[in-house]
Amino acid sequence: MEYKDGLPSPPLPPSPEIATPPEGGDVEEDHVMSEVHLGCPPNFSGPHISPFTFSLPPTLEVEPLESRYNGVVRHEVTSKDQSFSLDEDGDLVLSRRIKQSKDTCVLSIQHNITSSIPGVGLQVWRAELILADFVLHKMFTSSEFDGIVAIELGAGTGLVGILLARAAKTIFLTDYGDEVLDNCAKNVHLNSGIFHCKASVYVRELDWKSTWPPKVVENYLSRRRYGWTSSEVEELQRATLIVAADVIYSDDLTDAFFSTLERLMSQGPEKVLYLALEKRYNFTLDDLNVVANGYSLFRSYLRVDGVDDAEYDGLESGSRPCFVGKRIDHTQIPQYVREYVRGNDVEIWQIKSGKRKP
Repeated sequence: MEYKDGLPSPPLPPSPEIATPPEGGDVEEDHVMSEVHLGCPPNFSGPHISPFTFSLPPTLEVEPLESRYNGVVRHEVTSKDQSFSLDEDGDLVLSRRIKQSKDTCVLSIQHNITSSIPGVGLQVWRAELILADFVLHKMFTSSEFDGIVAIELGAGTGLVGILLARAAKTIFLTDYGDEVLDNCAKNVHLNSGIFHCKASVYVRELDWKSTWPPKVVENYLSRRRYGWTSSEVEELQRATLIVAADVIYSDDLTDAFFSTLERLMSQGPEKVLYLALEKRYNFTLDDLNVVANGYSLFRSYLRVDGVDDAEYDGLESGSRPCFVGKRIDHTQIPQYVREYVRGNDVEIWQIKSGKRKP
């Protein structure tokens, strides 16, 4: 396995995601590893900072970005405040400065190599990177995201929302749990230099299983670190774009996700969700087959735009799926992010509210 700037070469084909817990970690709880991290030593404890390089079209003006970085970006992996990277034999490689080319840009993302299931937001996943490709392609080829208010649901490391801050006016990076939110906030700080000069980026807690709208506490001293103010909730409802990546892996969370999405889309201007997910297949005794039950539940919430409409024409509105989905052909989207292999089981969907207006 070749190590380059702290990241292993993308593996082909992907192997199972179950990993050995870090030494001294919780041995009673299964740990998982993203395919993006395969090849990294799983016994490294604590967070790491890895570079993710994306290509810029030749016509894109990059001088403001270069001036912020003074033409230099440091590529490094960090663990316990020590910077290092390893070669294929596990030997230490001295970190070095790498000049930023005019046709590339680098994000520094803090992440874990493995995590428990509740902490999967601490890792970088393939669906997150293919959604980053999609967002970058939209920004490079249109003005659709310029000056908008956007929300990322289940933001995890915040990589996609951070990229959106190059164009959007306001970004809410939302997730649940202090550990994930602290890590996301760290990544916002690490990459603030690439934001549009007028962009506002908020890291906020959003529990899909809780009441709506999010609880507001105006008193700063009483408000939790990632709590909401009333003005932020009002701004949230003015959003027109929602993004989410790899949030379909647990049935109860999938149900809660679509419940939150329905409430979000019922308020303010019309909203569109761009969601990237990976089909995950498992053998079940009930089915005696290898199935993707999580994906099947996801699809049950959608009627496919222009395909399934006739199937629901005779049904009452309450019996119709709440959302209309259209699968996006990601083979037509250039791969801007270099450090991953897309594979065949990752999809991108455009989703809108399926409720008819009175």
